[in-house]
Amino acid sequence: MMYNEILLILSIFIVGFLYASVGHGGASGYLAILSIFEVTVGTYKPLILILNILVAGVGFIQFRRSGFFRWRLCWPFLITSIPMAFIGSKIHLEEGVYHLLLGIALLVPIIRLLGYTPAEKEKKKVNIPLALALGMVLGLASGVLNIGGGIFLSPLLMLLAWANAKEAAAASALFIVLNSVSGLLGNRAPLQLDPGAAAWFCAALAGGVSGSYFGSHRFKQQTVKYVLTAVLAIASFKLIFFM
Repeated sequence: MMYNEILLILSIFIVGFLYASVGHGGASGYLAILSIFEVTVGTYKPLILILNILVAGVGFIQFRRSGFFRWRLCWPFLITSIPMAFIGSKIHLEEGVYHLLLGIALLVPIIRLLGYTPAEKEKKKVNIPLALALGMVLGLASGVLNIGGGIFLSPLLMLLAWANAKEAAAASALFIVLNSVSGLLGNRAPLQLDPGAAAWFCAALAGGVSGSYFGSHRFKQQTVKYVLTAVLAIASFKLIFFM
């Protein structure tokens, strides 16, 4: 039992480190880890959103200090995503449906961690109407799945040639923070703060602080990324087919 708890805490630290290195809060990763260790995530959803806010907040500060933040990338998405995240957080899915959708959502970071990200192109001007519409969709998905939505936003920004990788990471970090706050306000579940949850909290925060620092300074951790990819792939498979 003690061995499993230590392994769980270590896994959460790694998730926080890697997600923060690309400007993400790690909510989908934390949910994946908890599913692998067969921890009931329902009572921990508010805690996961708080972790998301703290880790992505630290990441935003680091990427902004490094000069990668562009407000023009964020505001159209934020205007529509924040209220939709609040609405989405009030939508309670059947457990099986929730696990299926989360498992599918995990395929996005898996693809990104494997390196299959859109090639950087000559940057284009943000299409405001399209960004507003996409913000609504991403915000709703974020609220329903109890995540910040950065795993969707950052590859989208690069795919549309609106940002490079570091700019996308900075924009996604702020997107995650504000949508997580919105989702937390809409989530009425009580905050679970048992000793085990406190240890997860510390591990995720430590991973987030260190990951955001190294990520904003072009730190590469390819081997560990492959390990995390394997973990997320197992979680995705389990959520889709066995939960």
